[in-house]
Amino acid sequence: MQTEVSASYEPTVETVILVDAESGRILYEQNVDQPLPPASMTKMMSEYLILEAVNAGEISWDQEVPISDFLASFSHNRALSNVPLRVDGEYNVEELYESVAIYSANASTMALAKLISGSYGAFVESMNEKGLELGLGTLMRDAGSDYGLDNLEEISEEGLGSFQFVNSTGLPNRLLEGEHPEGTGEEEDNYMSARAAASLSYYLVNDFPEVLEVAGIPHKVFREDTADAIDMPNWNNMIPGTENSHLDYEYVDGLKTGYTEAAGFTFTGTGEKDGQRLISVVMGADSIEHRFQETQRVLEWGFDTFYEGEIYEAGYTPEGYETLSVSKGEEEEVGIESTDSVHRLIQDGDEENYRYEIEMNEDLLDEEGAIEAPVEAGTVVGQMVIQFDGEERYIHDEMDRTTEVDLITTGDVERSGWFTLMLQSIGDFFSNVWTSVTETVRGWL
Repeated sequence: MQTEVSASYEPTVETVILVDAESGRILYEQNVDQPLPPASMTKMMSEYLILEAVNAGEISWDQEVPISDFLASFSHNRALSNVPLRVDGEYNVEELYESVAIYSANASTMALAKLISGSYGAFVESMNEKGLELGLGTLMRDAGSDYGLDNLEEISEEGLGSFQFVNSTGLPNRLLEGEHPEGTGEEEDNYMSARAAASLSYYLVNDFPEVLEVAGIPHKVFREDTADAIDMPNWNNMIPGTENSHLDYEYVDGLKTGYTEAAGFTFTGTGEKDGQRLISVVMGADSIEHRFQETQRVLEWGFDTFYEGEIYEAGYTPEGYETLSVSKGEEEEVGIESTDSVHRLIQDGDEENYRYEIEMNEDLLDEEGAIEAPVEAGTVVGQMVIQFDGEERYIHDEMDRTTEVDLITTGDVERSGWFTLMLQSIGDFFSNVWTSVTETVRGWL
């Protein structure tokens, strides 16, 4: 599916998606449900699980990470992105995580995966379970079970499922020198649709915003002032301050690049301008520059086309609900208004498609819809439910597209004294009597 957009943006890649990082709303999409090899964008799930383990206290930043003979050897494979590791070296979680987030270090990723889960296979199980939990879509193995485990490419071509993790790095298993995770095949590869990648980055950025603090570092030296020191330029050349300054885009601060022969050049980018954060995924670009140029084009289109607008201001008084009746009070009514302003990412003309419904708290009101005094200012008496009647798509169909804002009373209303209440009661009595007599006479006539 291709979303209708203005002529100012026409993609030059087959697969691209643009998402509002706050709401999950899809602003542009093309070929977003076809699962493709994501290459090192797979590491976004590894980063999610690493940050989750740190925040849960399962591991700590200063904890030492064991390095096996295999990982030490594998880390010196410079045909892949790596930082050199030694069996007798002392490495903590934080420095290995930085090598993953900045330099996409493969052996470091595997070392952290084994630390967290005890084995590569157990970590992969956690990756797939977390993918289902976050709603990335359907696990390809489940969707394509009739194909067998060694036919993920065929499953992808059939468009079945949305994602499949078979290792923590994003490399094809065949490049792991026989150390592919147990339960996966040597010829298997990772897969994600663009929608799945956008969903993953949406949760990564929102659940762990600190990910951008490291992802936005343009350059760092691993093991500085040691014999193993190695430069780690950020592979995300859009980060201001990287070596390829001609690709800088001042608003970009993440997130993850990727490349394999099967995947081509891929990139999940995120940037913020004037308080508005967008997430983009570009897959299948034909060069490093192409993936970044395409990312800038779609981000610029998004920033130019959509803006953060105030739909309803704080203190808004809904039509038909300007006041609320008060019983047994010194005043007969009290004003009501909304507590907060409502902001949404909108496109010119969208404003007319917003509406609201009022839901009053019936437990506070009597049969006549009045609230009994005394009433304090700021009492929550209901909600204003804002909805959008235009066409919107979200990374998850089940995402809540409504916004609720509390309605509160604007002033105090004291309870009437006993004498006043007595007079009101007498008045109500005779009023009821008169109503009864009137209805009786009408019946005679």
